[in-house]
Amino acid sequence: MYVNSNCVGCSQCVAFCKHGAITAKGRAVISEKCKECRVCLSYCPMKAIQPGKEA
Repeated sequence: MYVNSNCVGCSQCVAFCKHGAITAKGRAVISEKCKECRVCLSYCPMKAIQPGKEA
């Protein structure tokens, strides 16, 4: 999972991450705690969180 440039730092993804893998100080950052469950994808209003590795 990675965060693209659409992120506006709203932090909605942080609240819904069951693994505590996302922090947001400005733009969201996904840590190695990520289990690739993809729950955050549903809650990002900007579609900034993407599956896979950043290209």
